[in-house]
Amino acid sequence: MSDNDLLIERLQQILTTLERIPKRFESIAEPQDFCNTESGLEHLDSICMVLLAVGEAFKQIHQKTEGKFLTNYPQVPWQEIMGLRNILAHVYFEVDEQQIYNICRDDIPLLIETVRRMIQDLNQ
Repeated sequence: MSDNDLLIERLQQILTTLERIPKRFESIAEPQDFCNTESGLEHLDSICMVLLAVGEAFKQIHQKTEGKFLTNYPQVPWQEIMGLRNILAHVYFEVDEQQIYNICRDDIPLLIETVRRMIQDLNQ
């Protein structure tokens, strides 16, 4: 399997995982909804796990491509995505529900669209 095929496979895994977030976020109307109910906390935990996994995957892609691949998609703040992974992994109890809410609302649609474009670009 070529490096290109491995990258496509990893991006497909990332996309499948990212596509879970909108479904888990649809019942969250405001940041406090994450903390007001057990269901909200479960959504927060599951979304944070997805963000952690995706951040780690992009960190590995960045390292394996020597920083060259992600720079082709400057519309995404890659350093922030990888940095969020570190926050979620190391200081989880300080996670800000407002920040997670904003990420879900504002950033995830662009990230999903970009990952789809990455896969399409690599398949050409």
